[in-house]
Amino acid sequence: MESAEHMTRQTGNWLKRWWPLLLLASVSVFVVAMGWHRYLTLEQLAQNRESLRALIDGNYALALAAFAALYAISVALSIPGGVVLTVAGGFLFGWFTGGVVSILAATAGATVIYLVARTTLRDVLVAKAGPRLQRFAEGFREDAVSYLLFLRLVPVFPFWLVNLAPGLLGVGFWTYVLTTFIGIIPGTFAFSLAGNGLGSVFDAQQAAYESCLANAAGAGQESCVYGIDPGALLTTEVLVAIVALGVVSLIPVVAKKFRRRTA
Repeated sequence: MESAEHMTRQTGNWLKRWWPLLLLASVSVFVVAMGWHRYLTLEQLAQNRESLRALIDGNYALALAAFAALYAISVALSIPGGVVLTVAGGFLFGWFTGGVVSILAATAGATVIYLVARTTLRDVLVAKAGPRLQRFAEGFREDAVSYLLFLRLVPVFPFWLVNLAPGLLGVGFWTYVLTTFIGIIPGTFAFSLAGNGLGSVFDAQQAAYESCLANAAGAGQESCVYGIDPGALLTTEVLVAIVALGVVSLIPVVAKKFRRRTA
């Protein structure tokens, strides 16, 4: 009897600890299995732009709230499509409004992942981490602001990984939230600005696609592809500027290490 009660208590404690992670993982798998993530493309945006704009004109506040919720949920579930949503926000709501809402929604979604990682996975990692990993975590926390700003400004690693790692490494809540909010501002507004002028890109791509179909014969039409690469919307100058901001964010870390060596 005691053994059964002990097992029941252990199961309850296990579920209490792991249910946020299990919930996120289950919903994410369900969304992917249903194929809903395939709608987060610029091609879908181009095909449905008139109906989306009509919906926004009919109820602007509700549409903006729905966009914010969709963005936050997609980030929390680590579903690819953040860039497309940012571009879509600029296209549908204007670069400033779309950019601001994207920043707030992305920060909210990323914070969910951080909290789940901190409450469910961190204790397991700490218990199994060796001295080297513990030293790395301490060094990361010591200069967390600089490191996180760099990782946000320069997408060296996937967005979901940068959302997850700080929670595992013990970065403070407000440090994480503020560096996420500030760090994604340049890239978000860059894509939002690109989205603001996307109408002409859609028109040009549609004209090229229809011309290809008209000139192709029979099976040759399969070579006509209607596709838009979100990464192609940014200019080299903008990318260089964002990388430069990321490098600047690491200056305090480099200066601190230099002072230690010369002391």
